[in-house]
Amino acid sequence: MRYLRRVNDSRFRALPAVEALVGPDAPGAPARVLRVEAARLVLGEARAAMTANENCTAPSADELTRSASERARKLAEPLQSRVINATGVVLHTNLGRAPLSEPARRAIAQAASGYLSLEYDVPEGRRSHRALGVEAWLTRLTGAEAALAVNNGAAALLLVVSALAQGRKVVVSRGELVEIGGSFRLPEILKKAGATLVEVGTTNRTRLDDYRRALTPEVALILKVHPSNFRLVGFAERPEREELAELARESGVSFVEDVGSGALFDTRTIGVEHEPTVLESLNGGADLVTFSADKLLGGPQAGLVVGRRDRIAALKRDPLARALRIDKLTVAALEATLAAYVDLESAREQIPALALLAAPADAIQAQAERLRDALLSTKHGLVATVVPQASEVGGGALPGASLPTFAVALEAKGRSAAVLERLLRLGRPPIIARIQDDRVLLDARTLLMEDPAEIARIVGEVLAVEA
Repeated sequence: MRYLRRVNDSRFRALPAVEALVGPDAPGAPARVLRVEAARLVLGEARAAMTANENCTAPSADELTRSASERARKLAEPLQSRVINATGVVLHTNLGRAPLSEPARRAIAQAASGYLSLEYDVPEGRRSHRALGVEAWLTRLTGAEAALAVNNGAAALLLVVSALAQGRKVVVSRGELVEIGGSFRLPEILKKAGATLVEVGTTNRTRLDDYRRALTPEVALILKVHPSNFRLVGFAERPEREELAELARESGVSFVEDVGSGALFDTRTIGVEHEPTVLESLNGGADLVTFSADKLLGGPQAGLVVGRRDRIAALKRDPLARALRIDKLTVAALEATLAAYVDLESAREQIPALALLAAPADAIQAQAERLRDALLSTKHGLVATVVPQASEVGGGALPGASLPTFAVALEAKGRSAAVLERLLRLGRPPIIARIQDDRVLLDARTLLMEDPAEIARIVGEVLAVEA
């Protein structure tokens, strides 16, 4: 009956046709396909509002035309846009994790500007292999016999299991059956790679004998997974990696460790808690080590594998290796990022993620004070106060660890924290902040040097429009 009332409702006959809102082609106007999509969207929204409320009348043709025109312009804009990270989470997964260094950005621009020797040996004048520079830097920095790069950390693990354990079994502690971002679970990755999972131990305690009893002839590898998204404390036990490596050698199976965050150095040297490093895993006897490039390494999204030459060769022969390979822009950015690690002090300065993590409290406080002063100069009735806070590393690295920081607590007269946060989020570029105690917090740890002035400009613009 509701549908019949809608068909006979004269209000809907007042809505114009789609073509009436599309309009003719004109210089500078969005493409026709976007104008048609926008017209259908605004008409659909008008019909939905009128259906939900019998007292709602049809918008005027002029109003609908303006709405469709504005919607078409928004559809023409990229969905991906630069944002200002004021959350305090340095490796924010939803905001692209590690920001790239200037050398990495230059390398991307150069690679994108024309042709490049991606799979071509220039001195020899013949075809070569992709990402040889990346592999050379990985072996140089870690001491591994060989290396390989694929498109993300989960892909690295998928390839390892597919190449070394397809049709066979993989032994994993129950306390390491983690779920990573996007609801992907380790057991599902193993299943997709064609392996059978053998769970050993319990959630909180797994002993070496648990692994030993599970090592039947059908087992291909022991997998140790760093639980980077959570921390197990209290009544807990895990065998040392050296013990697992020795057991694997005695049993003739591979030992693989996924260290997740990809630290190439002792993170205590930049003032944060210790995170297992790639070198520690290799020195502890792992045949292969997998990790991400866009976390503590500070590079682009990629999954990296280092370790024994024969194991890496098996990975490269697997058909999945081509499906999971990295593109030319990632190759360029990754090689430039790794090259910075030839000098660790230089890496801490060049790679933004490391610089933000290592920033001392007094420098962060000074940045917060600059932001506060810039915001107060906008003269929009703002209350801005510098307050001590705690930041997070993010990206699944160092769960539970907090970094001392300073934030600007922002309040605007006549606007709730939720309204103010939304206004900042809709700025150009968007400012991504957090709310605490009914105040918007702008955390200075994740702000770049030029951000305070830009934030003040954006705040002034959005408050002026809403005044």
